[in-house]
Amino acid sequence: MKIAANDPNRKSWLKIGKKCDFPIQNIPFGVFITKDDIITIGTRIGEYAIDLGAFHQLGYFNGIPLTDDMFMQDSLNDFISDGRKTWRLVRNRIADIFDAENPILRDNTKHREVIIFNMNEVEMLLPISVGDYTDFYSSKEHATNVGIMFRGEDNALMPNWLHMPIGYHGRSSSVVVSGTPIRRPYGQSLPKNETTPVFGPSKSLDIEIETAFITTDVNNLGEPISINEAGEYIFGMVLLNDWSARDIQKWEYAPLGPFLGKNFASTISPWIVTMDALEPFRCESPKQDLTPLPYLQQNRTDNSFDIKLKAALETENGDLTELSETNFKYLYWTMEQQLAHHTVNGCNVRSGDLMGSGTISGPTKNSYGSMLELSWGGKEPIKLKDGTSRTFLNDGDTVILSGYCKNENYSIGFGKCSGKILPAIKLKK
Repeated sequence: MKIAANDPNRKSWLKIGKKCDFPIQNIPFGVFITKDDIITIGTRIGEYAIDLGAFHQLGYFNGIPLTDDMFMQDSLNDFISDGRKTWRLVRNRIADIFDAENPILRDNTKHREVIIFNMNEVEMLLPISVGDYTDFYSSKEHATNVGIMFRGEDNALMPNWLHMPIGYHGRSSSVVVSGTPIRRPYGQSLPKNETTPVFGPSKSLDIEIETAFITTDVNNLGEPISINEAGEYIFGMVLLNDWSARDIQKWEYAPLGPFLGKNFASTISPWIVTMDALEPFRCESPKQDLTPLPYLQQNRTDNSFDIKLKAALETENGDLTELSETNFKYLYWTMEQQLAHHTVNGCNVRSGDLMGSGTISGPTKNSYGSMLELSWGGKEPIKLKDGTSRTFLNDGDTVILSGYCKNENYSIGFGKCSGKILPAIKLKK
């Protein structure tokens, strides 16, 4: 089925700024509360939020097999379960109705009043009910940098890293939507040159510039998914800041890996950009150093996407400093390889599952994806515009991730993924 919504020549009758990351070719999906306190599934065009619940009830999806309440829910999980054919039909229909040449909604004032809202009139919610959350470790540059810091150059990459996508299972209950404040976490850490741990708020709170993909229902328990099928089960992508307490993480990670240093919060952007919308931005993935085992070998080479990613830090006085500018295309292991590996042992993956890329670092220092790397373990403080410096985050700091793809015709963006650090909560005695 043709992806008609991607027509680069298509224009909308809604006013869209030239630099807007939400042209009619984007059509992402999210969940929001309207000004009438109604929770609905919607999309965004320009600076307008489109209520797809009302859109559906007024007949604009006629001919597409959808349940009556498909878009009148508080998560996208059921819609995602319907599969790629439905996603494409829905997105194509939205593009058609909002096309500049189509008067059916454009000229219906009563319908526009209940379907279309200004973005400042809605509150964005978590777009999916996250059943399971997996975080991979798929940036070779990031893994190498961290390995050098902790193990030295000769042992930077562990022996298994070039053979498979490394990952771990995270905590889904603490995945939050952009704008949610983040409390500084407590935990154990081991001070330098000490042998006994101490307990208290983390002193090394960090960011991780990531993306994540969201799956549909992939497989039954015990049934692996082949590398050539994996892409069909990926609905779309979001930005992800997988906050990390480095001091807590360093003390606890052996022998079982991340726990309290990671599970206190993970922030995602509210709009899910579909893989269909990202299709025009496919690019070559990095050449892999070793030929992977057959179940991870892909037939094509354009398995990545040119998604520019930025991280900025805003201090409490409003000064904004760009920390890093990296790109999704640097990831060594692809999303299809991650999903194929995830299920090769028969692990069942469901609609709404969230798969983090792992920190995305590039080849230069200004493209590193964490403060751990940017400050090189705290040895090289990061200078901010207000004259202060950081090795890790202070209370009151707000971190803002952004991401977009751009070609000669339009830009496709994800919106903001932000969170403000609040002081550690006062513990009860």
